[in-house]
Amino acid sequence: MEYTCEEIAKMIDHSLLRPELTEQEIIEGCEIARKYNVASVCCRPSDVALAKKVLAGSEVKVGAVVGFPHGSHRTETKVFEAELAIKDGAEELDMVIHIGKLRSRDFEYVKKDIQAVVDVAHKNGVIVKVILENCYLTDELKRIGCRLAEEAGADFVKTSTGFAPGGATIEDLRLMRESVSPRVQVKAAGGVRDLDAALKVREVGATRFGATKTAEILEECKRRKREQGSCC
Repeated sequence: MEYTCEEIAKMIDHSLLRPELTEQEIIEGCEIARKYNVASVCCRPSDVALAKKVLAGSEVKVGAVVGFPHGSHRTETKVFEAELAIKDGAEELDMVIHIGKLRSRDFEYVKKDIQAVVDVAHKNGVIVKVILENCYLTDELKRIGCRLAEEAGADFVKTSTGFAPGGATIEDLRLMRESVSPRVQVKAAGGVRDLDAALKVREVGATRFGATKTAEILEECKRRKREQGSCC
């Protein structure tokens, strides 16, 4: 599958979620995102305003997590968190599904939980990615979670937070792509650390992936393109 480095860059949500990150490290991460013109930064809720300021004038969007990383916040809390992130400038939200409720097969709760965040987001022109945290789910529940996310109006389904025992797998990405209509996109998170991994997730239908190794991935892309005698 042919690709350009620009296309790979626009698949990347540069991840700034580790709990120990300082303000200076958030700024440096945003500068990396600007340099490589990635799709977005995905940051902690308290960092949205700072990221928005650092990225002003660029094409890079600011994303925030909601209900992160366990998904067990009350729905009202998720909605409030989403509203504050949007007020601070977030253009994308990555919300964690209520994992325990999904495993309990309380599907009505799960759908309404997602719908509540989607409603406030879409009202403000903000997209929502729903994180399933697949390592805790059976294949049946992964499929159901994907369908519930689509029924609730989500824009993406996402494999994982990157903070659980397992991350994105090719098998899960295929399953998720098959479980939703073309309207819903798929994001990989957890384990995409080099260009080959990025190309593999792209091949099975993922249109975004979370990355902390953004510079390394895109510098490798440029190197390969130079070796091939083609532009980036």
